Amino acid sequence: MNKSYQPRIRDLPEEEKPREKLRKYGPAALKNYELMAVILGRGTRKEGVLELSQRIMTQYGNQAIFSEGDVGKVEKVLGLSPVQSCQVVAAFELGRRFFGRQYEVFLRSPEEVFQYARDIARLKKEHFRGLYLDTRNKLIKDEIISIGTLNTSLAYPRDVLSPALENHAAAVILLHNHPSGDPSPSKDDIEVTKRIYQASKILEIDFLDHVIIGDERYVSLKEKTDIWGGK
Repeated sequence: MNKSYQPRIRDLPEEEKPREKLRKYGPAALKNYELMAVILGRGTRKEGVLELSQRIMTQYGNQAIFSEGDVGKVEKVLGLSPVQSCQVVAAFELGRRFFGRQYEVFLRSPEEVFQYARDIARLKKEHFRGLYLDTRNKLIKDEIISIGTLNTSLAYPRDVLSPALENHAAAVILLHNHPSGDPSPSKDDIEVTKRIYQASKILEIDFLDHVIIGDERYVSLKEKTDIWGGK
């Protein structure tokens, strides 16, 4: 049996359905994707709501989707309807407004970046994410830059640095995963990093690092290359 298979809600025992679990046991008893299923209410013709919700949380990442406020981007990247995209963004905006201080994240080292985003290693495609920080290295925006095929993705300097300007960020960290599990940088990874570093200097945005995450391992290009002039 395919381990990733998610039964449709109608096939579950009554006590295992997300809404019934929420009513009986409270929100703490539900997994993240089950809470998402409660928000969405229904799936699509291709996916049941549980399968859809799990895909959203896996593909986008818990932290990234919590900070995403662009309805159009959620609709496009995740393949949701306009209504579903609005539901997702509105739900997390409410959470951010009421409880935002509980989710403050500070990223001061590659190790902290790895601990923050280590779940990205499970994804089957390369995901490039931009982590945008204020002057205290507090995360103010976590944004998906691009999603690639099994082995490749794209990250252009303008796509990485434009959100920094839009969000008035002082610094940016680029992050992506290697589905192979080996975080060693490729030639393309190094070339992309060089271009972004050069562009960041022109725009006077502090490009702090490019961290590649593999299977329980990571590589900091700032530590492993001479792009920043540190080696």
